[in-house]
Amino acid sequence: MPQSSLTTAQKAQYDHDGYLIVPNFVNRSEAELLYNLATADDAISTNAFDLNDQSGKRTKLTLWFTPGDDTFSLLTRRQTVVNDVQLLLGEGEVCHFHSKLLQKEPKVGGAWEWHQDYGYWYKNGFPYPDAMISVMLALTEATRQNGCLQVLKGSHKMGRIEHNFAGEQQGADMDFVNEAIKNCETVFVELNAGDVLFFHPNLLHASSANLSDKPRWSIISAYNLSYNKPFREKNTSCITPVNVVPDDAILKSAPKGLSDKTDFLHKENEITLNVK
Repeated sequence: MPQSSLTTAQKAQYDHDGYLIVPNFVNRSEAELLYNLATADDAISTNAFDLNDQSGKRTKLTLWFTPGDDTFSLLTRRQTVVNDVQLLLGEGEVCHFHSKLLQKEPKVGGAWEWHQDYGYWYKNGFPYPDAMISVMLALTEATRQNGCLQVLKGSHKMGRIEHNFAGEQQGADMDFVNEAIKNCETVFVELNAGDVLFFHPNLLHASSANLSDKPRWSIISAYNLSYNKPFREKNTSCITPVNVVPDDAILKSAPKGLSDKTDFLHKENEITLNVK
């Protein structure tokens, strides 16, 4: 297995808690470069769509599948990222399912209801949740005030919970969520720009609306092992092994935004909005 930057203790923590925070995963220069590129990228803004929460507030996101040679893809293809995902998921070929830029703007950025990522991915037809993972890189500071992620520690051990619509989002059955809240510690995942959160697809998590005067931007990349073949999802990036690049690829190349030829997800094609 490739050499990971994570320790056996961090692997054990991920298995026990369902998540792992790694401070300073990328340096400040890289985080600033990614944020500045994201906020100026026409392809990102043109292909963004809103998912409304139950109050009608909007969380804006841009999602794409196949990693290319742009700066964001160099992050998702980074050797350390892929090696760490490999350690946390175990044997198999690491593939990039999708990446998304979450744009929670000041005062208007909406909440994410309590959910599991596998609440969505189950409806995409992925049979094995333990072969999947989310990796969230903070591009700005994430605090309680601007709607940082909240997780229920250890809730991934409950397995998949039934999900139904909560606004335009998929929300976990609140009877199970309320039981999880009683039994699991609620952790506010406050991050600095450049910090990373790895989390299991069955970990219950949510975030509040951004009522502050500061934006909260993050990039979340979802990975999958190639044997976990979905029967509804038609994009093949999720079963195509990642073409790994060196860790210094971002800083050694000229900044490059997403192409208009990138295979973006458009809202009308979102499977989870159409499968009950």
